[in-house]
Amino acid sequence: MANGSSFNEFLLLAFADTRELQLLHYVLFLGIYLAALLGNGLIITAVACDHHLHTPMYFFLLNLSLLDLGSISTTVPKSMANSLWDTRAISYSGCAAQVFFFFFLCSAEYSLLTVMAYDRFVAICRPLHYGTIMDSRACVKMAAAAWGTGFLNALLHTANTFSIPLCQGNVVEQFFCEIPQILKLSCSDAYLREAGLLVVSLSLGFGCFIFIVVSYVQIFTVVLRIPSEQGQHKAFSMCLPHLAVVSLFISTGMFSYLKPPSISSPALDLVVTVLYSVVPPAVNPLIYSMRNKELKEALRILVQWVQCQHQ
Repeated sequence: MANGSSFNEFLLLAFADTRELQLLHYVLFLGIYLAALLGNGLIITAVACDHHLHTPMYFFLLNLSLLDLGSISTTVPKSMANSLWDTRAISYSGCAAQVFFFFFLCSAEYSLLTVMAYDRFVAICRPLHYGTIMDSRACVKMAAAAWGTGFLNALLHTANTFSIPLCQGNVVEQFFCEIPQILKLSCSDAYLREAGLLVVSLSLGFGCFIFIVVSYVQIFTVVLRIPSEQGQHKAFSMCLPHLAVVSLFISTGMFSYLKPPSISSPALDLVVTVLYSVVPPAVNPLIYSMRNKELKEALRILVQWVQCQHQ
């Protein structure tokens, strides 16, 4: 095949060959997807409706839930539909859309997690200036910058990836279209331009990672100096959920993209990709609500209100 325009669809990796296992994959993904929809939907509704949660931390959490909903909706429904209808096909435009939206939402989420680390740093290390530094206008600008960075990054990478001639067929060795798998189909040396862009993006990502690490080193230095145990507990309760989400997001993503080729296999690639693309959006709401009394109380009130409406 001379280039990407000479075919109109890609073939995605199937989770299983037998009909029973295909249906099992459909049911498992449906359960995870519904859990992500419910958890993130409840957080979005609770933060939007409860004026006690109209603070920078919860504003950024609402944005995080929106990004999580978007990223899991980009990949999982198509994979479920393919298993249900016993097909592997995705249209050329559908594949390009998956690449764009997944890269956009993941890039924006990583930028937002960096902004959230800064928010925690200011709240704990500069508490007297928190209201001035993190006012509503600054928070909106930071969130917009995170979304905008992700959008431009995705636009650049998607346009570049799909302008590369594809000579290695149209079989994508993953359950959704992602850039590294598309590059495997490219003609020899044609992928170097996109590989260079990925290196630039990884370098920027590493810069964000260093910023998050430095922020938390300073945060924990300040927290450990707090004389009261109750004060330390409150500070840790503010930071640990974000730190857990960051660790899950970065560790699974880095392992997926940076693991050595010697241990790479279709089965391992599939498992690792599920871990970084499907699991975080489903478990992030649980991580954030477990140790957060304000959020749990808002969710309890919301659930009670919904129950009253149905009685």
